Amino acid sequence: MTHTPSAGRPPKSSKPLSSSSPLWPLRPLVARRRDEEHRAATPLELFFDLCFVVAIAQAGVQLVHAVAEDHAGDGVLNYVMVFFAIWWAWMNFTWFASAYDNDDALYRVVTLVQIAGVLILAAGVSRAFQDHEFLAVWFGYLVMRVALTAQWLRAARAASGPERTMALRYAGGVILCQIGWSALLFAPESARGWIFLVMAIAEMCVPVYAEKDFHTDWHARHIAERYGLFTIIVLGETIAAATVAVKSGVDEKEALGDLLPIAAGGLLIVFAAWWIYFVVPVHDRLASNRQGFLWGYGHYGIFASAAAIGAGIEVAVEQAAGKAHISTTAASAAVTVPSAVFMLLVWGLHSRYFKVGAAQQLILPLTAVAILLCTFAGDWAVLAAGLVAAAAVAVGVTLTARTPATA
Repeated sequence: MTHTPSAGRPPKSSKPLSSSSPLWPLRPLVARRRDEEHRAATPLELFFDLCFVVAIAQAGVQLVHAVAEDHAGDGVLNYVMVFFAIWWAWMNFTWFASAYDNDDALYRVVTLVQIAGVLILAAGVSRAFQDHEFLAVWFGYLVMRVALTAQWLRAARAASGPERTMALRYAGGVILCQIGWSALLFAPESARGWIFLVMAIAEMCVPVYAEKDFHTDWHARHIAERYGLFTIIVLGETIAAATVAVKSGVDEKEALGDLLPIAAGGLLIVFAAWWIYFVVPVHDRLASNRQGFLWGYGHYGIFASAAAIGAGIEVAVEQAAGKAHISTTAASAAVTVPSAVFMLLVWGLHSRYFKVGAAQQLILPLTAVAILLCTFAGDWAVLAAGLVAAAAVAVGVTLTARTPATA
């Protein structure tokens, strides 16, 4: 990937940080190079992701309860809001770390503070869903954003010219948005959806404004790896949630014959989701800031739908075990809808750029439609959706193998 340095950028060493570099004394928080070799996720980043999954799991549990109790509208709205807070905080850290991670003691401590913030947020998820009480979520978010602001101010201190202006814009934008989120604590419940929409747009405008004159040097392969790892973790959480649901159903009611098709279908869907996401070289799509913004923002839907698949499988299991107050079709939709959304978003964000010919291009869109139609297959809906997803993978592999290498 080629990269033209931004105007005013001082030359930087291309030597990557060594894991044996001393943590003390503190090092300047200067930008790393976009062409740095052997850039990979650090143990701290992996730990960071793992802690975020705690919050995702809490959001999934509450979504299951809401849908199973036939309150899907409120449940989905709350899920969208809480998941945005989780995803946005994760994404802010990920892109900052890709450009500025110097792995000294202060950087590690501030990152651990951010982890503490997401755990506070996770603790407040149930109250946000059940009582529409956002104080704990807001406070956890405050902890994360203050820590992120400190990182940007530290980067600004080590920078000059347009780069310093960019870092200060980020710091100011993060703080102003956090103040704006405070409206959720005081506004009437009927207005909270609109407040969320306005603030979500404002949050996503901060990077666009901050980088209008100077771009951070995020690393394409590193970013692709970080997003891929988080996708794996979310899909893993989906499998874990489905396993717990099936075990609970078997323990409390002898309904193994009803649960096995759901478990098998859910597993096939998750396996297919993994295959479809990683079948193409994602980093090749990150050749510019514009592509990076669109691709990075679009992953909100990918992550949210991937996590919702697990919640949907739990709902289907509860319905089969007689513990959900919804119809079989509604329970099936809890699985098929997020599965279809995942397929379409992966296709739209990067898969379609690597498909050759109409047949390859149509696989994922047609698969999404077919999965939605499986909603009406009664007790076999989840298994049918899983078989459709598996068939899509098989057809894709076959078509790719038959495509000439020069195509």
